[in-house]
Amino acid sequence: MKELLETIAKGLVENKDAVEVTVDAPNEEGVVVYHLHVAQEDMGRIIGKQGRIAKAIRAVMRAGASRVDQKIAVEIE
Repeated sequence: MKELLETIAKGLVENKDAVEVTVDAPNEEGVVVYHLHVAQEDMGRIIGKQGRIAKAIRAVMRAGASRVDQKIAVEIE
């Protein structure tokens, strides 16, 4: 799942070296939180107009996680 998020993000940004994904251990509800860090100048590319790209990234990640019986959340920072 981490590799999927990195691949999606690197396809969208200009500064591919600044893309970093960290993963938290599952919390008490069993949700794994993925933190996506990108360069400040690439935040607009990841979020998109009215947050549409961010919503799409989260939807793809949730779909992938459901295939492996995980609950996930994606935080963009």
